[in-house]
Amino acid sequence: METPEINVQRRDGTVKSGARKLRRTGLVPGVLYGPKRTTTTVAVTAEEFEEKILNLEGSHLIRLLCAQDAELNDKMVLVREIQVHPVTSDVLHADFYEVDLTERLAVSVPLHFIGKAEGVVAGGILQPVMREVQVQCLPTEIPEFIEVDVSALGIHDALHVSDITFPERVKPVGDGTQTIVTVLPPSVEEVKKAEVAPVEGAPVEGAAPVEGAAPAAPAEGAAPAAGAAPKAGPAPKAGGGGKRGGGEG
Repeated sequence: METPEINVQRRDGTVKSGARKLRRTGLVPGVLYGPKRTTTTVAVTAEEFEEKILNLEGSHLIRLLCAQDAELNDKMVLVREIQVHPVTSDVLHADFYEVDLTERLAVSVPLHFIGKAEGVVAGGILQPVMREVQVQCLPTEIPEFIEVDVSALGIHDALHVSDITFPERVKPVGDGTQTIVTVLPPSVEEVKKAEVAPVEGAPVEGAAPVEGAAPAAPAEGAAPAAGAAPKAGPAPKAGGGGKRGGGEG
C-alpha cells in the first residue's frame, strides 16, 4: 500500500479562537498523540489534507513531514478522527495517532464484495451487514481492503467473519460468527388472486336463465317486477262487515 506524505507544522495554543484563525488562513488544526508521546498541537494545509487524506478508504499509514521540527518529521501516523462541517464539508479538525511500526495494532479494513450472488440472479437482494472489519496486524501490513466473493450465496444464505480469507499475519478481531453479508428474498412478490368457484345452485352473474326453471322469489319487502299480477289478498271473514244501510221502508 502506498504511504501518503503530508506536511505539518507545530502550532501554539488550544483555544477555539486560535483554531478559527487558522482555518481562515487555509490551515486545518489538529493534534498528534500516541502511547509513547505527549499530545502535540499541529496544523496542516487544508488543500493538501483534502487532496491526499480526506478521501482515503479505511486505515492508512501516513508519513508526517516537517523539515523545521525533528520531533515531528518522519513520524508514521494513522488518522483517527476527522471533523467536517455539516454544511460546507470543510475539514475542521484532525486527530493523528503515532504508531510503532514494530507493534501490532487493531484497525478497521473496508470490505469489497465481488461477484454476483446466485440468489440475486434468482431475484433476491444482496444485503451487506458490515462494510468493514476489525483486524489486528503490524502497521506496515494493513490491507487496503479485503475482497469477499458472494457468488455462491443463494436466497437466505449468509457469510460470516469466519468465512473470510484474510492475508497472512492479518487476524480478525472479535466474534467470528458475526454476519457480513446475506441475500434477502424479493421485497415485493406478485401473488395471483385465487379463483373462487361459484357455490352450487347460486346464480352466476351474467349467465342466461335455465329454461323451465322457476323464477327466484323476490326478497321480503321488495317491489314486484314490472308487468307481474298483484298478489290476491285474504278472503273476508263470514259474518263480518260493517253496519248495513237503511232497509226498505
